[in-house]
Amino acid sequence: MRNVLIIGAGRSASSLIKYLLEKSESENLHLTIGDLSLELALRKTKGHKNATAIALDIHNETQRQSEIQKADIVISMLPAHMHIEVAKDCIAYKKHMVTASYISDAMQSLDAQAKENGLVFMNEVGLDPGIDHMSAMKVIDEIRDKGGKIILFESFCGGLVAPESDTNLWNYKFTWAPRNVVLAGQGGAAKFIQEGTYKYIPYNKLFRRTEFLEVENYGRFEVYANRDSLKYRSVYGLDNALTVYRGTIRRVGYSKAWDMFVQLGMTDDTYVIDDSENMSFREFVNLFLPYHPTDSVEIKLRHQLKIDQDDVMWDKLVELDLFNPNRIVGLKNATPAQMLEKILTESWTLQPDDKDMIVMYHKFGYELNGERKQIDATMVCIGDDQTYTAMAKTVGLPVAMATLQILNGNIKTPGVQLPIKEEVYLPILKELEQYGVLFHEKEVPYNGYN
Repeated sequence: MRNVLIIGAGRSASSLIKYLLEKSESENLHLTIGDLSLELALRKTKGHKNATAIALDIHNETQRQSEIQKADIVISMLPAHMHIEVAKDCIAYKKHMVTASYISDAMQSLDAQAKENGLVFMNEVGLDPGIDHMSAMKVIDEIRDKGGKIILFESFCGGLVAPESDTNLWNYKFTWAPRNVVLAGQGGAAKFIQEGTYKYIPYNKLFRRTEFLEVENYGRFEVYANRDSLKYRSVYGLDNALTVYRGTIRRVGYSKAWDMFVQLGMTDDTYVIDDSENMSFREFVNLFLPYHPTDSVEIKLRHQLKIDQDDVMWDKLVELDLFNPNRIVGLKNATPAQMLEKILTESWTLQPDDKDMIVMYHKFGYELNGERKQIDATMVCIGDDQTYTAMAKTVGLPVAMATLQILNGNIKTPGVQLPIKEEVYLPILKELEQYGVLFHEKEVPYNGYN
């Protein structure tokens, strides 16, 4: 039996584990699923004979190293900052490793050692990063093979609620880590390049600088810029492209509404609110408003944000029950961002029958034989249920497929890497189609910037 160690059995691991268990007979696999919560790991095994659930604390060095030593390959579904100790053990015991996380500087520093030991350390092979890299490189390589020169590349992705479960005025529910949604865009200006000119959008302007896009059968969406669109220019070989822009997809109207929280200061994560534990929703809102002897919280807020009572922006705030004096936040020593996250989680959590949706959209502008051309590629994936969500499917399946490709010797190139080589992306993209993760590519008239 070939032993696969999966560290972390959270939400994103459900489709990954299901896939590998379904392949375990034909591929001669045994899965060891380790999580801090034994109960969670047991739930994910579903009593399968080729799976063992264990309580695993990765800070327990002896236990961690013992389990890694027994494995043929290690999948880390831990938070990104926790991968590095696992990675060092994989070097020591000569084990391949797969993660869905961005390559950190610490991970990159292991590249030479991974190569020396003939080890594949595949990172960024989830959704975004992951499927975005693979689907983009496939088209970029095809354009280059024809002799084309890329002049424009735009790439957008969003985790959203499926149309049939879209039941609030924000057209949004949490489909992944709520904290990441609340802190989105912070930590520096968004930067990208348009028509050869560098552009920067500071955080306080980010959600008012949106662009629109249409996805066939799903209507209109908006996008706001990701923090750094430029770091993949050299990775994708796009150093000479005039436009490189990556962003996050939301339903139209979300960004303008979210900007209200940004302007009030509710997304700040740098200081702690006194007595946050006993504060009501209404008191939380009032923290960010000036004192007035007679005006209500509602009037002060409308005045501050310059919105009228009949504005849909106001309706969106009311829908969150923000002005309720009887609902208590109940978080001790919390930052404004943490308090906002708690309030939103009470309204935006997916219900048992809700489904999520992933939308990805790439735009490729290129020159071929003196002509400017364009290819648009779109992918929409709807979740099955609360366990096998679209997010779990699109993050977990490519991780699982990459793992099997490495085990079977089809992915051979050693080192710390992301999935931008043909040997990686072609088989994975092809297999993903069987699971409904399918890109529709079409030639359209070039409509880049002039």
